[in-house]
This record gives sequence, structure tokens and C-alpha cells, in this order.
Amino acid sequence: MNTVKKRPIDSYTYEDYLRFSDDDRVEIIDGIVYDMSPAPLRKHQNISVELTGIIWEYLKGKSCEIYPAPFDVVFAEKGKKDSEIKNVVQPDLSIICDKNKLNDKGCFGAPDWIIEILSPSTSSKDLNEKYFLYEKFGVKEYWIVEPSEQIVLVYSLKNGKYENTFRYTKEDSAVTIFEDLSINLSEIFND
Repeated sequence: MNTVKKRPIDSYTYEDYLRFSDDDRVEIIDGIVYDMSPAPLRKHQNISVELTGIIWEYLKGKSCEIYPAPFDVVFAEKGKKDSEIKNVVQPDLSIICDKNKLNDKGCFGAPDWIIEILSPSTSSKDLNEKYFLYEKFGVKEYWIVEPSEQIVLVYSLKNGKYENTFRYTKEDSAVTIFEDLSINLSEIFND
């Protein structure tokens, strides 16, 4: 995992993040700055577009909204100042149903559903740091999409912990956080 700009661990905040230039594509998790990978592979982007289209079509006319990366998600306890917030990430896809969490800068608080599409350079962070971050701040459902293996891991939050892990393959239809939406994975793994 790459970190940038040497500082003591746990010292970066959302206030620092807002000062980075647009060329500094980074995320901050527990105060540690992580470089974003170079542009994702074409396969990654194809999966992102397919999922965005399916979910966006489903959400038309509903109160929830989908935002693809780059889109800031800021995790903080209520009342924290920018200088006290130590977590800001850019998930591949964020689905938010509480519009009070949205402002012009992004989402402040836990999205209802986050999807991360693994890339070789970010898979460890998505499987570890982000998993625990999303669990801690109450993301109801977390999907990890593994393009090369053509699988989707689904983690559902129960009593503050991710449980009921489901593993879906290309031949499956994945059940989502929305009871009446399942996604035929052959549509997203359509190489």
C-alpha cells in the first residue's frame, strides 16, 4: 500500500484532504493517506458502467441515488470538524438513500450500499482497511467485485458486524439490499 507525504501515522484529516491538488488522487483511512491507483483497467470500468446502469435504472423515481467514482464519501461522527475527520474515500459505486447526507462535496455519513471493484493495486485495501471502515461506520451492504475470478462477495451488516456473506459467480443472480432488485452477474461479467 502506498502512502504519500510523510507525516506521523493518524495525522491526516479531511481538512488536509481539501487542500490537496486535484492531481493528488488519494484517500484517507484512519488518518493514513493512500495513493489512488492509476486509471483502472478497461474490464474494471466495463463492470462499473454495467452496474451503474442497472442500479441507476432501478433507482429511477425512488429516493435513493447512485454515484460512481470519483465521489467523496466522508466518514465522521456527528459534530466533528474537518480537522478532526480522519476518513474520506472514493468507492467505485456509492448508493445513498438519505439525501440529508448529500451536499455539493459528496456524502457525509455512511452510504446504504458500497461496491468496490478490485484492482491489483487496491485489492488489499478494499478487502481489509475499507472492509473494517465500512463496517465501523454502518454501511448496510458492501459488495466486493473480483473481475478476474468473476465473483461477487456480499457482506450484510447485522448488529454492527458484517455477517451473512454470500459468494456469487457469473452464473448467479445476486440479491441486493433492495428486495426487488437482483442482478444477473452474466450482465456485468460480459467479457
